[in-house]
Amino acid sequence: MTTPARRGKVVFVGAGPGAADLITVRGAATIAHADIVIWASSLVHPGIIAEARDDALVIDSATASLEDLEPLLIRARDEGLLVARVHTGDPSIYGATAEQRDQCDALGLDHETIPGISAFSATAAVTDVEITVPEVSQSFVLTRLEGGRTPMPPRERVREFARHGTTMALYLSAARNKVLQEELLAGGYPPDTPCIVGYRVTWEDELILRCPLSELSSTMREHKLWKHTIVMIGPALAEGPITARSHLYHPGFRHEYRAADPTAQTELRTHGAVGVAAKETHT
Repeated sequence: MTTPARRGKVVFVGAGPGAADLITVRGAATIAHADIVIWASSLVHPGIIAEARDDALVIDSATASLEDLEPLLIRARDEGLLVARVHTGDPSIYGATAEQRDQCDALGLDHETIPGISAFSATAAVTDVEITVPEVSQSFVLTRLEGGRTPMPPRERVREFARHGTTMALYLSAARNKVLQEELLAGGYPPDTPCIVGYRVTWEDELILRCPLSELSSTMREHKLWKHTIVMIGPALAEGPITARSHLYHPGFRHEYRAADPTAQTELRTHGAVGVAAKETHT
């Protein structure tokens, strides 16, 4: 009986925001087993690839184009090799992975993606904020400032997203921080809207700054933040106790796994979560 030939495979691995222990177990295992590891030293923490096999071919793609890497993919296809294509954060967010999957398809290479922790998740965790606070923000916008070298679709504009007044995370926009501040204000965020600026979040030289929107540009200029920086904005990011609590853990809220406390249920129906939270804050 003839043994079928091994097919090569490319796995896009989400490396997370930086810290070597913030990669998924599956992602770390893929890197450890890969025959070829492709990573960008300009974006990915070196600790992420530290467990690559001694005999693995490790390629720094920081200066490489898509075409430069194609011979490695052809080799992986012809020799049945496993390629770990390591991407910062989550590969699905500004990762340019769609064109790489097309390249794999054209070459006859199998591929899959392992998700990773994105910079917005890491920033929220480091600053202990909740992106979706009840009665304050129940939506989340992830975007970038238009007008840079990469064209944006015509209907995607920061000031238009800002009109919603919800939590927003902005990638790839730090170099044009003055324009960013102007567009956020033009969209309707009040000048005192809280902002969080995260530089190389979870790296050894991490820097986290808080400021009102009116001081966003001056804060970023003062610290010379023009790359590797995420900006988050919205009323949900304010410091201090919340004014409304989630229904999910309220004793008056009934769901599939828990009956409601009758007294708490009446109060919840009468005053809502906002009134109940306010009462609890002052008792």
